[in-house]
Amino acid sequence: MTLDRRRFLYGLFFCSVTLMFWGMLPIALKLSTGFIDPVTFTWLRFSFAAVVMLIWQTRRGKLSEFRNLSKTNVARLMIAGTMLIVNYTFMVWGLSYLHPGAAQLSFQLAPLFLTLGGWWFLKERVFWQHWVCFAIMATGMLLFFHPAIESGTGLTGTGFLLIQVSALGWTAYALLQKSLFKVLSASNILLSIFVYALVVMLPFTHPASLLELDIRDRWVTLFCCINTLVAYGSFAQAMRYWQTVQVSACVAMTPVITFILTEACVGIGLFHDVIFSAEADRLSLSGMALVIIAAITVQLLSPLLERRRIKTLQQLTIATDR
Repeated sequence: MTLDRRRFLYGLFFCSVTLMFWGMLPIALKLSTGFIDPVTFTWLRFSFAAVVMLIWQTRRGKLSEFRNLSKTNVARLMIAGTMLIVNYTFMVWGLSYLHPGAAQLSFQLAPLFLTLGGWWFLKERVFWQHWVCFAIMATGMLLFFHPAIESGTGLTGTGFLLIQVSALGWTAYALLQKSLFKVLSASNILLSIFVYALVVMLPFTHPASLLELDIRDRWVTLFCCINTLVAYGSFAQAMRYWQTVQVSACVAMTPVITFILTEACVGIGLFHDVIFSAEADRLSLSGMALVIIAAITVQLLSPLLERRRIKTLQQLTIATDR
């Protein structure tokens, strides 16, 4: 087997694991809304991840990076941690009102927020093709949610807004994380945030409620805790073997996986008391397709447009020198 083929297969495997675990997560989070409050549940997920990552980073001898952190970077870490708490917590709240697939699809506006954030705060270039893709994405959202819009269902609108707050929290976290890469590795950034969340969220949680969980609830809780580590770990491995644009385009398919898995649960009667069919019509499915296509196109276009811009600038520089 050639090296390129091996790298492709490894990348495909880790990307598929990421896709499946992120696709299953909204279903598990939807189940959690019936037996635990979002704040306690988010705190437990962060605490589990913090303990595992602390052990892992200690064994690897990677904690020395924290010795030279400035007050500014510590403040950035704390703000990033707060934003990730918002992301996790509001996602669970949003799932109280939305179908898992609809919640995952609604979160696809996060690339738009991230692009706007990069343009505004980091002075990154945004091309007109990006705006076309985002317009298509907005149209797709309107088509997907047209039954709720036409019927004036307030619960769906509430869920959508909660998911957008979650997406904004993730965007702020991602932008702050990018500014911290010069002083900390991605693993230590996450470790810092998880430990920060463990401490900050504790006064607002009800750990005693965890003792009242039945067997099914405990398995759901354990899965959600493990999901964070497996999904992010697989995502990091996928980035080692595939280009960023390939991984991003693959991950953009997450809402489709969530929809398929949700409908499969409904079809076999699994979790029938919590999980229900989306009952999406053709217009809604067309909207979902538009959102997915636009999200993938943004990921594919960005590096191509940036390379074209750099090439054009180089040609202008050469022509000017002459």
